[in-house]
Order: sequence, then C-alpha cells, then structure tokens
Amino acid sequence: MSILTATEKTGARTDEAADLIGNARERIDSLDDRIIGLIQERMAVSAVIQEARITSGGRRVNLSREMEVLAHYRDALGKPGTALAMTMLELCRGRI
Repeated sequence: MSILTATEKTGARTDEAADLIGNARERIDSLDDRIIGLIQERMAVSAVIQEARITSGGRRVNLSREMEVLAHYRDALGKPGTALAMTMLELCRGRI
C-alpha cells in the first residue's frame, strides 16, 4: 500500500499549491459539516410546521410557500439554486 504525497492527493504541481489546496479543502469540509447541520435543523423546523398544518386540518405541503423558496434560491444562486432548493425541499417533506 503506497502513501500518497500531498501533491498526489491534491493534483497540485508544487508543494505550496498542495498546502493551499489542503487547507482550503479542510475549510470546505468544515463548511459542509455546518451546511449539513443547518439542513438537519431546517428539516426539524419543517416537521413542526407540517405537524401543525396537518393537525389543523391542512395539507402537509404548502405549494405556494415552496414556490417562494425555489424563487429565493434561484434568485440567489441562479438555475442550479433551483435544483438545490428542490433537493432540500424533498429532504424536508414527509418526515412526520
């Protein structure tokens, strides 16, 4: 089993670039952990909303609200934002 060097791991051509990439990847990993935590928190809040809506006789999903969320993500992030929002909404539906 061979151990990869920093430049082999990162695809960089210099040790300096490999160090920069390694540090940036650590930051990305930290950001990803925070994003996952925020999505999990959003899922929990969404479950509370859905439970209240269903208990009051309403539907689990409010399509007009989902359209607002989709537009918000699209406006902030462009077309890929819509796909990201769709995935997030899917994660947040039906958890109760």
